[in-house]
Amino acid sequence: MGALRDLQRISFEAYLALEEKAQARHELVDGVLYAMAGASSNHNLLVTNVSGLLWNKARGSGCRVFSSDMKLRVDAFTSYYPDVMVVCETDKAEYYKERPCLLVEVLSPSTEATDRREKLAKYRQIPSLRAYVLIDSLSRRVEAYYREGQNWLYLDVMGEGSVPIPCPEMSLCLDEVYEGLDVPYERPADEA
Repeated sequence: MGALRDLQRISFEAYLALEEKAQARHELVDGVLYAMAGASSNHNLLVTNVSGLLWNKARGSGCRVFSSDMKLRVDAFTSYYPDVMVVCETDKAEYYKERPCLLVEVLSPSTEATDRREKLAKYRQIPSLRAYVLIDSLSRRVEAYYREGQNWLYLDVMGEGSVPIPCPEMSLCLDEVYEGLDVPYERPADEA
């Protein structure tokens, strides 16, 4: 049996310095580094589709769309790489953002639990955040959480339809989100 040792938390600043030299990307969760795995073809296509739709609508509005490689600083000990992030406020840091109005995560079997619980709880603490959108990579389903005052509202759209986006103001049509993907309308029973 190996020797027990203290788990050392690192700060966001120390994380930035390490990440600058790292050969693989990591997320920082409560001061602990976690390596990130690669993504599937469906995951990448969904990120590209959604980023393109948001970018097209955001052009000229002052909002900026970031995908996958931009860090989000949640607090002094937590940083993620959201799949898609929209920032409409002044947020001048070069290697991370702190004031998103929209965050999008594409669900995969390996990340779904984290995206639904841990990230939902952390993201809801961000004062500028107006919506958090979850896109299923195995079936045509988009879920969204919307800030309304002190409360959060939940929307679940399956198969067909659209999801309202507050910034930039638009709707994401599921046909456009899933364009070019062969994804069933319902998740296969063995994946549910």
